[in-house]
Amino acid sequence: MEWLNKVIQIFKIKELRNKILFVLGVFVIFRLMSNIPIPGIDIANLKSFFNQFQVFGLLNVFTGGALDNLSIVLLGLGPYITATIILQLLTMIFPQLEQIYKEEGEAGRQKFNQYGRILTVPLALLQGYAMLNLLQRQGAIGYITNEVMLSSIITITAGCLLLMWLGELVSEKGIGNGVSLLIFAGIVADVPNSLRQIFLKWDPTQLPAYLFFFGMSVLIIAGVVLVNEARRNIPVSYAKRVRGNKMYGGVSTYLPLNINPAGVIPIIFALSILLFPGMIANFLSGSGGIIGNIAQNVGVLFQNPWVYGILYFVLVCLFTYFYTAVTFDPKAISSNLQKMGGFIPGIRPGQSTANFLYYILNRILLIGALFLGGIAVMPSIIQGLTGVTAFTFLVGGTSLLIVVSVVLETMRQINSQLQMREYDTF
Repeated sequence: MEWLNKVIQIFKIKELRNKILFVLGVFVIFRLMSNIPIPGIDIANLKSFFNQFQVFGLLNVFTGGALDNLSIVLLGLGPYITATIILQLLTMIFPQLEQIYKEEGEAGRQKFNQYGRILTVPLALLQGYAMLNLLQRQGAIGYITNEVMLSSIITITAGCLLLMWLGELVSEKGIGNGVSLLIFAGIVADVPNSLRQIFLKWDPTQLPAYLFFFGMSVLIIAGVVLVNEARRNIPVSYAKRVRGNKMYGGVSTYLPLNINPAGVIPIIFALSILLFPGMIANFLSGSGGIIGNIAQNVGVLFQNPWVYGILYFVLVCLFTYFYTAVTFDPKAISSNLQKMGGFIPGIRPGQSTANFLYYILNRILLIGALFLGGIAVMPSIIQGLTGVTAFTFLVGGTSLLIVVSVVLETMRQINSQLQMREYDTF
């Protein structure tokens, strides 16, 4: 009953209660927006279309059914996340951008975030047009006039920017990261629909398959929590320094390296890469001639589940190494340790420390990359073994990683708030 006492304690503290109620209020606004369709568009054939194409089904889960309803927030926070990722990658090319991101402190991060907001607008316009055009070519929606297309793109972009603003409000006034919490809300919103599908299609002969499915789900979730929280602790010692009559340093601590330092970003990258050739092939398949035949063959190739699964797994593993190389710099960590008088026992400061961190990082990244690749293709494996389609997006792939990460981070935030107030009572 410890969790019940903690819930009671949370709602007794006015400031913490207001933060949680604010987050829940934003969730309600998000769900209302997800059910407001774009005017002037026929959405009768959308559901069957999303059932045929796995990638679009996954994108629909992230937006909590907003894509299925063709709502005003059908893009979700995708353009904002893409803009942030693009800017992070550009820090490797432009030293000025890297200086803003890493060396100018809080003011630099705010400027970097502002660049991300500005870049979100053209990306949302482009992605909205591409999505509507693709759905129209596939026959998922009816014919769209130019006036309706323009108004729909503007509406979609405004919905994306409104979601971005709500996410930043949650980060500022609520608990945890607002963008992650909104994506979490979109994923969890699909749970009641999945339960409904199970009860509507209930077949007593499928009971062993359902039991096996939920047993595997529990094991997968436990494995995700274990790997997501796993760290390789590298011991660090600080030399003793005497200044005046006081002695500083002489303590020992550790440097934690996550087994999965890239988080969910490699899966998002891999999905973008896999989605791009299929979209291009769909655009060119009706052009005829050699280009049309090549486009049709490429489209058929990417619809093969084996080809799709293998490419997905390989790309996730590659992007895990790539994104970690962008965001984690052993040379900078080695330099900072040396400036603060810290060192790894048995390793010389400077370049030797950086080489040691590279060696350790590459070893643990292999585990993290294989783990991410396995989680990415897990929905297809579970669906093939059990034949259960409900919850497959929730117990595997990006959605599960986001749900676990957000829940753990939110629990840490709440516990830290409670502990801070317990210290105040002494």
